[in-house]
Amino acid sequence: MNSFPLLLVTVGLTLAFEFSNGWHDAANSIATVVSTRVLTPFRAVVWAAFWNFIAAFVFGTAVAKTLGSGMVHIDMVNQRVLLAGLLGAILWNTITLILGLPTSSSHALMGGYGGAAVAHAGMNALILSGWTKPILFLFLSPVIGMFLGFTTSIGTSWIVRKMRPQKVDRWFRRLQLVSAAGYSLGHGTNDAQKGMGIITTALVAGGLMHDFKVPFWVIICCHLAMAGGTMAGGWRIIKTMGQRITKLNPFGGFSAETAGALTLITTAHFGIPVSTTHTITGAIVGVGAAHRLTAVRWGVTRRIVCAWVLTIPGAALMGAGLFHIMQLWLR
Repeated sequence: MNSFPLLLVTVGLTLAFEFSNGWHDAANSIATVVSTRVLTPFRAVVWAAFWNFIAAFVFGTAVAKTLGSGMVHIDMVNQRVLLAGLLGAILWNTITLILGLPTSSSHALMGGYGGAAVAHAGMNALILSGWTKPILFLFLSPVIGMFLGFTTSIGTSWIVRKMRPQKVDRWFRRLQLVSAAGYSLGHGTNDAQKGMGIITTALVAGGLMHDFKVPFWVIICCHLAMAGGTMAGGWRIIKTMGQRITKLNPFGGFSAETAGALTLITTAHFGIPVSTTHTITGAIVGVGAAHRLTAVRWGVTRRIVCAWVLTIPGAALMGAGLFHIMQLWLR
């Protein structure tokens, strides 16, 4: 099979991955607003999908550049590497979705892509310095989310300390619509850019572009695919994210979403591809811990963290294995 049909398959599969990303990560955007009953699940996914798409017109492409040209040498990449990496990430996402684990689609893509590149060209294919921030923020993003969730919850509690509970609940039901929109903006810009990075890399590797610059049509297509995936839902994970870690009210939901939005938008600005799943889970834990440590169900949280740690190496093994299979099949 020559490179152009493989390029078309790569682009189509990347958009499918973005769809699965939105589907897999829908819980990240809507779990808090659903668990607090501010919105019904259907209205929540429509709200989240809308702001996922609007993010295309608000933020740049720094994360896309990091993933596409900052972690793997493009001159050591071909369409088979990209295809194997994508398939490895999609396979990992599918397995964790079946298990009901909110793992990171972003780290699955990084792992699958990196594993396939190493299988093709060895460790020299990796730009090791480019992996420092993503690996570091695998651990830092939930900690930052937890810290911001904790401090936001404490700070807003102090502001409304003299207000009647009914009035606080009423106001934060309204404010949670704003915080949910902000989180979905951050989610959209961070995660849609990963697909942009892969498609642009495919265009450069295929000789259709000379420089790594994300075309506008790629930006729109990736955001549309992700918004469509968010619309599709991911209902099983919603239960884990919104109910099993800690119970939230509109006040807590606002604090968690605000903390998540601040983390995602800031890291996207600096081109750091973080996990939205890690970020919002950390924020939810921080909000729960602000009330009391026993409000957090640490057993469930530990299970989620174990899945996080396994994502990059697990997806890398799948990407490498699929690359070798593809080499034999397309020989």
